[in-house]
This record gives sequence, structure tokens and C-alpha cells, in this order.
Amino acid sequence: MVYRKAIAALMIAILASCSVAEDDKAQPSQERGVFERKNVAPDPADNSLTPRKAEHAFARIALNCINKQYPNKISHVLNSTVDIAEPAKLTPVFYGCYDWHSAVHGHWLLTRLWGLGLVPEMDEEIAAALAANFTEEKIAGELAYFNGDDRKGFERPYGIAWFLQLTTELREIAAGEGGKAEKAKAWLARLEPLEAVIVTNIKGWLPKLAYPIRLGTHNQSAFAFGLFLDWAERSGDDGMASLVRNKALGFHRKDQNCPMAYEPSGEDFLSSCLMVADLMRRVMDEGEYATWLSDFLPGIPVDGSGDWLAIGIVNDPTDGKLVHLDGLNLSRAWALEGMASALPANDKRRASLLASATLHGESGEASVRTPHYSGSHWLASFATYWRTGRGIDASDSNPAS
Repeated sequence: MVYRKAIAALMIAILASCSVAEDDKAQPSQERGVFERKNVAPDPADNSLTPRKAEHAFARIALNCINKQYPNKISHVLNSTVDIAEPAKLTPVFYGCYDWHSAVHGHWLLTRLWGLGLVPEMDEEIAAALAANFTEEKIAGELAYFNGDDRKGFERPYGIAWFLQLTTELREIAAGEGGKAEKAKAWLARLEPLEAVIVTNIKGWLPKLAYPIRLGTHNQSAFAFGLFLDWAERSGDDGMASLVRNKALGFHRKDQNCPMAYEPSGEDFLSSCLMVADLMRRVMDEGEYATWLSDFLPGIPVDGSGDWLAIGIVNDPTDGKLVHLDGLNLSRAWALEGMASALPANDKRRASLLASATLHGESGEASVRTPHYSGSHWLASFATYWRTGRGIDASDSNPAS
């Protein structure tokens, strides 16, 4: 815990040269979209201020990039010259943070921290940013884009999985009471038509998917299935839940001896093995999962050690692909904790899973302070997912909290 506080302090200290500095570079205001940041709370990235929680720094990173249009990497099918346009015109809500999926989970990060009340000093600013983007007009533009020709596979499965995580977050906040619940209800109602299109596309795709996608980047199926399932169960879509559960079991029930020695690949941000294990805890009962995990990852120690799984190393944080390994450390952390949460309390593997999760999470969280936009635009979302225990039932203990 002391080490984590030190990391948070370092992160906040260096953030002044991070996304804030990037945001101040010459960029015409008309390219920044409708919302202009107007800080209503002291900026936690300002090193002259009293050190603040890491969550403040994470929120500031997202606020600085959700309306930052350039640099931008788009994955875009051109059907005609009509489709040649700047990102903010193609996808009017989710155009910032370098790419569509990062913009989506940047909005999720803000929604998560705001909904949990973790950054109350920034609530007004976050709500203003979300309200400015979650408008009927902008969402209609997103919907039109998804309904365009040859776009059923757009951001599938990674980006659309994060979108469903965003609407899940709003749905949970909306189920409460008070002003935040009312705002969340309004934003969710506007996003639901886009949600419906995405869910329909997923339901059309999953029955056709003959094999799991096991690579460690955006196309991986296990990570997306986990988020699909979390959305389905929280939104009451039994059809989606059944579809994902059956597909997960069909793909992975007989998996054995996953080759952890081959991980990580040089550009991974998701573990091919651990994400499968994190998915399968969602579709098996405790006893079945404990037995399955023994066959799937037989090498998990029972001595409480954490160094049995080497932390991913980034040799050049300015390289957008190499920096993926910082994200791998964070996603490994939440997967390891998820695995431990699904095992019996007396299972001797739990201590080693949690010890390794701590090592990976603290290493990954330290990377969020990078002054390079290649990492800063997305790593805060991964750190927030880990720190807040997203994906693990509220009844389970969360060592990251």
C-alpha cells in the first residue's frame, strides 16, 4: 500500500508534463469539438498542489483527451467520397483519445469514477463533459456511422465490448437515487439506440464465430466475452447471456495446459491465457472452476509467491505498440484477482494469484504517469478497471481497493 501511494504521488507529479502538456499544443479550437474544458476543481496534475489520489489524475487524463481529436488513428471503411471526413464528424461522440475504443473507455473511466463518488471535487466538471458529448445529435451521428455499409464489424469485439461496459456503468448508476441517477438515466436513454444496434450485431456475429480468437490485442475474444456477459447479466438480456456463456464453454471447457511460458508476445496488452481464465470464472460454479483451472494452468504456485509470473517490460514508452505491455500488466492484475475471487476460500492458489496481481498492478499503474500520449491516452482506463474491481462482484473482496 505504501508503494502504491508513492506511485500515485509520482504519477500526479509527472502528469503536469503528460496529457495536460499535450492538450496545450497548438490545436485549432474548432477541431476540439463542442466541449472546452473549464476546470471547476483544482487540477490534480498541478504539482504545486497538495498531492491527490491517483483517481484524480486518471480523471484528468480522460478529461484532457475525450475531446482531443488529433493525433488520431481511425479504422474506417470508405464507401464513397462522402465518407471522407475528420474523426469528429464521422463519430461525433467517440472521436478523441487517439481512437474510437480509447474514447469509449475514456468516457467509461469518467462515468465510473463519477458514479462511485471517488473524485467528488471533479463531479461537476465530469458531468459537464459527459453531458456535452452524450447529446441526441451527437449520438445520432454515431448511430448513422454504425448503420453505414460494411460497418457491422466496426470495433469488433474490443471497442464494442467497452461500449457495453459504458452503458452497464450508466445503468447501474441510473438504478440508484438522486441527481446522478437522473443524469445517468437521461444519458443512457440517448445511448440505448446505439446499444441496440451493437447488441444486434454481436448476436449476429457470435453464432458464426467458429473458433476463439486467442491473440493478445484488440481482436481477442475472451476479454470481449467477459464484458459482453457482464453487460448481459446486468441489463437482463438472457438471450445474450446464454449465447455468450454457451460459446465460452464450447470454446474453452476442454482447454488444458495453456502455454504461459509463451507469454507475453511483444505487443500484447491482454494475456491469452489469463483472460480465458477470467472469462471462465463467469460461466462455471466454484467447484467446477477450481477443477478446470487445475488443468488449464497447472503451474500456479501454492506457496503464496508472486514472482512466478514475470512482469512485462517496456523498453520504449514512446512506441505505441511496445507500450501495450504496460496495459498487459494491468489487465493481468485484474484477471488474476478475478480468478482468485472465484476459487474456494481455502484454495492454496489464491495467495499466489493475489500476490502476482499486486506486483503486476503496481507496475502497470506506475506506467500511467508516462509523459507520452502513446500510453497516457488509454492506460488510465486499465488502471481504473483494476483499482475499482470492475468485473468482480461487489460481494467479493478487492485487494486493489
